[in-house]
Amino acid sequence: QVQLVESGGGLVQAGGSLRLSCASSGITFSTRTVNWYRQAPGKQRELVAMLSSGESTNYADSVKGRFTISRDNAKNTVYLQMNSLKPEDTAVYYCYTNFLGKTYWGQGTQVTVSS
Repeated sequence: QVQLVESGGGLVQAGGSLRLSCASSGITFSTRTVNWYRQAPGKQRELVAMLSSGESTNYADSVKGRFTISRDNAKNTVYLQMNSLKPEDTAVYYCYTNFLGKTYWGQGTQVTVSS
C-alpha cells in the first residue's frame, strides 16, 4: 500500500527556518517526480516546488531563493528546506506524486509563521 507521510511543520517566527520531510512506503522516490504543494486558509492549493527523478527542480516565484527541495534516496525521503520564512508562507504543506496512473498525497503538515 502506497503511503506518503509528511513531518516537520510547526510554528516559527518570521525569518526562521523549517525543514519538511516526506517519507514514502510503496513508491521509490528516485523514480518519480515529487512535488510540494501548500494550501492557505481560503486559498487554492498551489505548487511550491518540484523535484524530478533526474533531480531537476522548479519553484514557485514566491519561494525562489528561499526554499530548496531535495531527496535522500537511501531514506526514500524528499525534503523541503524553508528559509527566511514569511507570514504569507503559513499554510498546510502536502507532498504529492503519481505512480501507475494514480495520484498520491500525504496528510499534510501545518506551517505557521508569526510576524
